[in-house]
Amino acid sequence: MIGKHIPMKKLLLISVSALFFSSFSHAQLKHIFKKDSTGKNGLDKMIQKLPGNGSGSLSNDEVVNGLKEALEVGTQRGTDKLSALDGFFKNAAIKILMPPEAEKVEKKLRSLGLGKQVDNAILSMNRAAEDAAKSATPIFVDAIKKMSIQDAFGILKGDDFAATNYLKQKTTDSLTKAFRPVIETSLKKVDATKYWNTVFTTYNKFSSDKVNPDLAAYVTDKALSGIFYQVGQEEQKIRKDPVARTTDLLKKVFAN
Repeated sequence: MIGKHIPMKKLLLISVSALFFSSFSHAQLKHIFKKDSTGKNGLDKMIQKLPGNGSGSLSNDEVVNGLKEALEVGTQRGTDKLSALDGFFKNAAIKILMPPEAEKVEKKLRSLGLGKQVDNAILSMNRAAEDAAKSATPIFVDAIKKMSIQDAFGILKGDDFAATNYLKQKTTDSLTKAFRPVIETSLKKVDATKYWNTVFTTYNKFSSDKVNPDLAAYVTDKALSGIFYQVGQEEQKIRKDPVARTTDLLKKVFAN
């Protein structure tokens, strides 16, 4: 049974462990507990970096600012990739295809020799998502700037996608409101509405089972899924790949 009183050193050790260990692999954990020639292990060195332990310490402000910087870097990289030409269309992981309820439409039209019209509809949906991705960065930045100390340490203690999940929680509503009109405009600009109407008008001529899903809503949802998928990939790079830590502060906060 755990006693009523826990020594301060043990409390410190528990806090440090919870804060840092979620980012480490098994091999890295073995390295942490390996003592060097001075008799200190990696955990001792981490404790020295805590506030109040010398010039090499990490203050709360440094931790928070480091995480904000990481999120800004990750979201900027993610949105830049997806807003570029073919950012969605040539990314197999997030390419927007016909919605499930329209798959029978696609199959029927292709069998009738109308594959080109279907391909045009698919391309135009992805172009709309690429257009919408351009408006994501300022929304992400606004959420990042509002991050509290509690949010920051929650992300540090969280799993590998804690930062992405934080952004998803804080920005989904705002992104949906921002994406929907952009996507509607973009769908019109690239003639997606025309292609979509052509697809379903043609299909409905041959079928008594009419299909007319909300194209803009569908593309908006898929665009959001793609954005968060890409941000998640960037978070992994910053957590696990030292090369992705492009500033001194990132290197300091995420140093193993």
